[in-house]
Amino acid sequence: MTVLDTRSVAGSGIGDLLKAWRSRRRLSQFDLSLLADVSTRHLSYVETGRSKPSRAFVLHVAEHLDVPLRGRNDLLVAAGYAPLYGETDLDAPEMVAVRQALDLVLEHHDPFPALVVDRTWNLVLANAGAALLLEGVAPQLLEGRPNVLRLSLHPDGLAQRIGDFEVFSGHILGRLRRQVALTGDEALKDLHDELASYPRVASVEPWIEHPGVVLPLTVASGKGQLSFFTTAATFGTAADVTLAELTVESFFPADAQTRRALTSGHD
Repeated sequence: MTVLDTRSVAGSGIGDLLKAWRSRRRLSQFDLSLLADVSTRHLSYVETGRSKPSRAFVLHVAEHLDVPLRGRNDLLVAAGYAPLYGETDLDAPEMVAVRQALDLVLEHHDPFPALVVDRTWNLVLANAGAALLLEGVAPQLLEGRPNVLRLSLHPDGLAQRIGDFEVFSGHILGRLRRQVALTGDEALKDLHDELASYPRVASVEPWIEHPGVVLPLTVASGKGQLSFFTTAATFGTAADVTLAELTVESFFPADAQTRRALTSGHD
């Protein structure tokens, strides 16, 4: 699967941006007009620059194209309107309840690893259990706000401790490619290209026959060989860019040995 290069539409007008999102969703003008119940002619005029869309039109079409909040702001600005969705720092006073909720989720998941990442997989928060995933990681990879995927695939990160690394790395790159296709995010494309250049990283997502119900992540640690499967949770009703782009990644033991290793002696 080819990663879409979004640089060709960066800084474009509303018509080019709207067409890019429509193409990303593999919809014709006719398809989108039916989906959003708008005039095909008006949609065509907007895309070709012959008509200036109303603010309501931009938001309506963006909703039916499932454009992320950051992208909706970009569409509004390109059409000559002010952004609608705020981007509030997680440490701001109005985010206290959200921060408390995230801390509670992470704390309750301990001793199993759990972490919160932003849209480009930079680490925002983590619980105590996540520390075992950082054993032996080079200090320079932990500086600032570490990138979780870089930590996972970098040869000085977790790469040497992950079992079936080629399979795991192929799934990571496949997931990133799907994110880029859905969001058109240049930062994610840059991250994909960086990770793809690392040694032993699979260039394509592998197809494997697996007898279990999940494909585990196997990691060597001081507690022995640990196997996890992961889940991802997001804010389903977020009206703020920061919240909409946060993901809680939770690691669950994929076998009894891993569960015993992590819960032994834990209150």
